[in-house]
Amino acid sequence: MKNLLFFAFVLPVLGLQAQNWQKNYDFVDQCICGLSKVSKSGLVGYVDKQGVEVIKPQFTEGLTFNEGLVTVKKDGKWMFYDSTGKAVTDAIFDDAMSFNNGFAAVSKGGLYGYINHSGLAVINYQFSMARNFTEGLAPASNAKGYWGYINKAGNWVIAPQYDFTDNFTDNEARVMKGSKVFYIDKENKVLHE
Repeated sequence: MKNLLFFAFVLPVLGLQAQNWQKNYDFVDQCICGLSKVSKSGLVGYVDKQGVEVIKPQFTEGLTFNEGLVTVKKDGKWMFYDSTGKAVTDAIFDDAMSFNNGFAAVSKGGLYGYINHSGLAVINYQFSMARNFTEGLAPASNAKGYWGYINKAGNWVIAPQYDFTDNFTDNEARVMKGSKVFYIDKENKVLHE
């Protein structure tokens, strides 16, 4: 009977307390890496499960955590924070994507490159566009706007030749050449339309 009373009276109170902090924000996202993205008065920040602000709302935009890091926008530039609230980079990127496979695509001066979890450039800024790595390859485009795939050393594995390339999933990727959309494997062989 005591256990029943506990569940009937204590748990709803605990749930109510857990929910009270959420009322302080205009938006509360799901918890990822132990933190939830929140916004208040148009500014984004991150709180832990108890509602403690780990990264106070101060950013105009912010993504969700991935691989223990998050990218946020401040004063028109993007930067990265870790899940303890420590800035990993300064706000120096024109564009930045979430981490995936240990790398994040970022841009500076109109060109894209990749950084590691320490915020260090590991693939030079040389691509006109780039997307994150999946299955060891990343879509990237050259100066002429053609897309191909690079490896983690920054070398072309599939030369730029497509008008559009998507990330690899289950060893295949959707690509577009002209108006034709089809799927290729990592050897650049056509699998199916």
